[in-house]
Amino acid sequence: MAHFTSSDGLSIYYEDTGAGLPILCLAGLTRTSADFDYVTPHLSDHRLIKMDYRGRGQSDFDPDWKNYILPVECRDVIELLDHLGLDKVAILGTSRGGLNAMGLARGASDRLLGVALNDVGPVIEPSGMALISDYIGRAPSEKTHEEAAAAMERAFTEFSHVPEGRWLEEAKHHYRQDADGLHLVYDPHLRDAVLAAGDKMTPDLWPFFDALQGLPLALIWGLNSSLLSAETVAEMQSRRPDMIVGRVPHRGHIPFLDEDEAVAALHAWVKAMQ
Repeated sequence: MAHFTSSDGLSIYYEDTGAGLPILCLAGLTRTSADFDYVTPHLSDHRLIKMDYRGRGQSDFDPDWKNYILPVECRDVIELLDHLGLDKVAILGTSRGGLNAMGLARGASDRLLGVALNDVGPVIEPSGMALISDYIGRAPSEKTHEEAAAAMERAFTEFSHVPEGRWLEEAKHHYRQDADGLHLVYDPHLRDAVLAAGDKMTPDLWPFFDALQGLPLALIWGLNSSLLSAETVAEMQSRRPDMIVGRVPHRGHIPFLDEDEAVAALHAWVKAMQ
């Protein structure tokens, strides 16, 4: 557990454990490095680096929420690599983390060894984005982790065959509990940044995906995903026939990454880089 200071003065949290192939784990929009707890035992032979974006988890909240954007997050990633003295890393990117990985491929491909995308591609389905926009930045009405876990299980009907206790783990990842109830583990102003981005024309992300050419590439796909469609996956495979695909049944957005299909895809991806 450590911190480094970004070029604009924020304290950014990261973890750096293990040895071997360096894999940088980048979390989803409202998520933290804890998201990768489930997959860590399956990648224990490698060096795992996990960071909390600015405004999330144990990193400083930015006094200017307009900095909660992909280019600034990519800059923070490069500064972390420089801080660690790493020329290149592989990136395992969950949702937002995958978008950041594609951004880095477009702007700093010389720093990448390979990319694994967890349930994200160059096309974000509007229905999935609408769901995220609805809840982001709003504290839950539930007062305990146990109540939040029960609410998650009811709400996420696209998930089934979930390990016992997993929703409680998820609730503890997403919310901090004290005597006043549950609180977000990220800056609520992240909502402002997302809504502001939604008011702008969405750029064509296919050139960012195409920038991954030449890098070992994997995709973990929740077959019930509201964010990543079968049509988008098919086009991704058309452009990258060598892309390793882990199709995870009983999962929406996002797979937990410890499912058999996800682990097999990640192991094949790692092998492609060795």
